[in-house]
Amino acid sequence: MKGRILTKALLEAFRAHLILEERSDATVEKYCRDVAAFADYLDGNAVTKELAIAYKNKLNADGYKVRSINSMLASVNSLFAFLGWHDLKVKTIKIQQQIFCPEEKELTKAEYMRLVNTAKAKHNERLCLILQTICGTGIRVSELQFITVETAKRGEATVSCKGKTRSVFIVRELQKKLLRYTAEQGIESGCIFITRGGKSISRTNVWRGMKALCVEADVNPNKVFPHNLRHLFARVFYGIEKDIAKLADILGHSSINTTRIYIISTGTEHRRRMEKMRLII
Repeated sequence: MKGRILTKALLEAFRAHLILEERSDATVEKYCRDVAAFADYLDGNAVTKELAIAYKNKLNADGYKVRSINSMLASVNSLFAFLGWHDLKVKTIKIQQQIFCPEEKELTKAEYMRLVNTAKAKHNERLCLILQTICGTGIRVSELQFITVETAKRGEATVSCKGKTRSVFIVRELQKKLLRYTAEQGIESGCIFITRGGKSISRTNVWRGMKALCVEADVNPNKVFPHNLRHLFARVFYGIEKDIAKLADILGHSSINTTRIYIISTGTEHRRRMEKMRLII
């Protein structure tokens, strides 16, 4: 029980462990950032269960959202498992499953179309096409690198993310737009969405580009970010197919519980459905 100090060497060993587990770069950085914050909190003191619980309570007192706290605790618990300190693992905070999402966080189809049209009006063809590619396929912004000239010609891309590989279909209309864009830009092979230096466009670049459209498109900036396009794809697909298992496969989710988060309706829709029940006499 004594002498369990989180040294720099242990944290580096944990990073190496995550890399050998073939975690994505983003996951490795996230886990390491979380455990580094925990180490800073310890300030050189030996790790105890009491201190681990106190850290959880501090995160809560500091105003972190429950999901964020649980995410950080998952990183710390992963470190404990790696070090064999299983008795130090801290329980996460239980969250009741949401039955509807706040409207101020949901990007509607009409708002999405205004963003696309605004990008087009600004002659930002690349951003205009990025929005349609993410929303039209359901891919993550980090998966844009797999949309290449070759996959556009095939109408299907093989996407690898988080240790899983899946096929993503590119509908005919999007396929035409992608090939027309590559011809205009003189992109003969490889990744379509690239910077001037020839590198794959980053998540930050896409995020900034989307935010710059908000005022002119008359869309609340709080709901404008790349991942909301993926959520919109999920809701529209589920509204047509009503097949959550198939949607989970398309999105690359290991658990249907994750997919459920993507398709919850707004409070207005939930209220409308309740009104249709007509159970009040």
